[in-house]
Amino acid sequence: MNGYRDLRVALLGSGSVGAQVARLILENGDELAARIGARLTLAGIAVRNLDAKRDVDLPRELFTTDAERLVQGSDIVIELMGGIEPARTLILQALEGGADVVTANKALIAAHGRELTDAADQVGAQLLYEASVAAAIPILRPLRESLAGDHITRVMGIVNGSTNYILDRMDRFGESTESAMRLASDLGFLEADPTLDVEGFDAAQKATILASIAFHTEVPDSAVYREGITGVTLDQIEAAKSAGFVVKLLAVAERLNAADGTEGVSVRVYPALIPREHPLAAVHEGKNAVFVEAESAGELMFYGAGAGGKETASAVLGDLVSVARRHVIGGPGIPGSTHAELPVLPIGEVLTAYQIMLEVRDEPGVLARIAGILSAHGVSAASVEQNISAGAEGSALLTIGTHEAREANLAETVEELRNDAAVSQVLSVIRLEGRA
Repeated sequence: MNGYRDLRVALLGSGSVGAQVARLILENGDELAARIGARLTLAGIAVRNLDAKRDVDLPRELFTTDAERLVQGSDIVIELMGGIEPARTLILQALEGGADVVTANKALIAAHGRELTDAADQVGAQLLYEASVAAAIPILRPLRESLAGDHITRVMGIVNGSTNYILDRMDRFGESTESAMRLASDLGFLEADPTLDVEGFDAAQKATILASIAFHTEVPDSAVYREGITGVTLDQIEAAKSAGFVVKLLAVAERLNAADGTEGVSVRVYPALIPREHPLAAVHEGKNAVFVEAESAGELMFYGAGAGGKETASAVLGDLVSVARRHVIGGPGIPGSTHAELPVLPIGEVLTAYQIMLEVRDEPGVLARIAGILSAHGVSAASVEQNISAGAEGSALLTIGTHEAREANLAETVEELRNDAAVSQVLSVIRLEGRA
């Protein structure tokens, strides 16, 4: 391997992903050097606890608790600690020192991506974070580079494997929400506190990153509309199935025009109906997939493992090779594209369709009355199914599928239905995505 220069790599964090990254650097050193034109030297691994159990047997002399010192003098810093601090401070220190940075920290990029990118641009360094969304699936680089000359109109995906596993079990095996969550927890899909997954926070952070890159617009994570899956019932799943749909937790980012004609971006996460013939409907268990629509390229789908130590490490290593090559070739890092700064529109501006399940009084005139409520808000019914209710005597179960309308009008319609004397209760409301 004579003739190769050395690049010092600092690794911050040695969890399931960090340990696999360290292993790959150590085991594949010769192959990586041949690809890069330089040898990667693992300068050290910063951890909180030197004696913690690791997934991989690594040389003990590599470990240190002094992350700040490790960052100093490194050519490349890989941040896999997670969380906001001290990760943000350490990354800024690395960038200010001229080091390139690779991270998988979705929470940090969602909250401070613009700040960190600007810091990298100011010194000509590179900040890459492919592994922050959908682990092994290459999606950020295609959005940033392959589709840079196209006009992306919509990005829609299943980006949280835990919730997809739960909803998939409910759909395919008829399990209740509680039963599917218990199984997901037993198999390690869910943490002891599953809130980040089941309430949609994880997916919302990833939606922020996808939207920011796809639409060249800073999207604060606070601007993402978010609903989780805890309210999804087996009755909803079965009703969706009978109507030809499947329920998925979707992250959706799209360009659209507000009612006043203003062009903007909508970013949202919620459980939604997908037609069974849509490619996303076939994403089972803990897999992830992102569906992209662009004016010239048309429809594209990226599918694969959305989590896992080895899988995420693959994406980290891809970014590592990319930034290492820059060191060999020379020159500044490639900055992000000029920001379009489109406004982030509220959920009320979204054009969507609803499936509404109502328990109503089983008497003449009720259907006409409900149709009148829809019409008053500019909403029309695409389908209506009525069955005898299993609830109170003299009541019926009504399932209404609407045509596309503005979210604000649909929400007003549902609110009036809740207050109407003919409606005993609104059993469920779920949106429809993926239909032309």
